[in-house]
Amino acid sequence: MKRYARLNALLDEMAEHGHVDVEQMADRLQVSASTIRRDLAQLTEQQLVTRTRGGAVAAGVSYDLPMRYKASKHQPEQLRIGQAAARLVHDGDVVGLTGGATTTEVARGLAARGPAGPAGAITVVTNAVNIAGELIVRRNVTLLLLGGLAKPQSFDLVGPFATEMLGQLDLDVAMIGVDAIDPDAGVKSLDPDGAQVAKLMAARSRRTVVVSDSSKLHARALARICEWSQVQVLVTDTAAPAADLDRVRAHGVEVICA
Repeated sequence: MKRYARLNALLDEMAEHGHVDVEQMADRLQVSASTIRRDLAQLTEQQLVTRTRGGAVAAGVSYDLPMRYKASKHQPEQLRIGQAAARLVHDGDVVGLTGGATTTEVARGLAARGPAGPAGAITVVTNAVNIAGELIVRRNVTLLLLGGLAKPQSFDLVGPFATEMLGQLDLDVAMIGVDAIDPDAGVKSLDPDGAQVAKLMAARSRRTVVVSDSSKLHARALARICEWSQVQVLVTDTAAPAADLDRVRAHGVEVICA
């Protein structure tokens, strides 16, 4: 198992139980105890865990972990969704991307569009620092990073600086990541600040695409992003119940299952 996967597994265990045991994780991941200790030393340097005798405990940080360290049980689905959503973007488009694991996969799909040059050039507007980090070196991408208050739990920039800047822009397509999908009422976020940015991004775009794996269907979240009347496309995975997708389609939304 590669180090990145091991680190994700360790942080997943930490998020669920509040601690990890070296010997148990070595047996589960089929690596040596010394390998787990080295991984925990790296996480300690990043202030994500605190070492204890025989393991580690949470280091007093929120375990809604930053995106690059957060293991996802739906990563294959998110990868397919990201690639399918990236194919909806045309050369020359101005694309808005909110933060999130699935929108990060969209960004990677956009980065792989092909060789640099006018025919493949796009502009990406995002409030996600990790997405900006992935795209800034891509010669076929012009990157515009919104300002704002940085949220360490998500790598998102939010608040009035972000919304004021976004309010001056016009987008061709907005790729919106969500925490909850209501087949009747629309899409929601757990973070009210992030919901405000996503809501405005959808409003400033000619076309809004919601990208989400099917686990978000019927999930509960505090803040509404938008109703289905503001969404043109939902890209999800093939595990989404057909009845739920039919309810979404009834609002005039195109549904793509990847």
